[in-house]
Amino acid sequence: MRVVIQKVSEASVSVEGQSLGAIKKGFMLLVGVGQEDTEVDVDYLARKIANLRVFEDEQGKMNLALKDVAGEILSISQFTLLANTKKGNRPSFIEAAAPETGDLLYEKLNASLRAEGFTVKTGQFGAHMQVQLINDGPVTILIDSKNK
Repeated sequence: MRVVIQKVSEASVSVEGQSLGAIKKGFMLLVGVGQEDTEVDVDYLARKIANLRVFEDEQGKMNLALKDVAGEILSISQFTLLANTKKGNRPSFIEAAAPETGDLLYEKLNASLRAEGFTVKTGQFGAHMQVQLINDGPVTILIDSKNK
């Protein structure tokens, strides 16, 4: 699984003009599920996301985790994170999980983060979404569960 984590001061997602979720301070996640991913990948990423220290402490150092700042999560499924661009100019998505598996593991990640005590808002799996965010920092981090 690949997750792009963006530290945000606010973020929202909508489909066809209908707001599905909005958060203030926290993380906006773009989540890509690959064919080889399992619940082991979900557990690894949930731990990393929950404990990632990228929020400033009193000295201005990135030393606080999401739970330390009462942050929220906006989680967006994005199979295009598994794009392979090695050949030609048209990306290949054959490394992405089938939709049923992708949705299942995406939802398990969201459930794991909720179990950690976080408010998790989501987009709509498989829909054409409009995502807005204000990246704070900017801080953007890519975590791939296969590159532990």
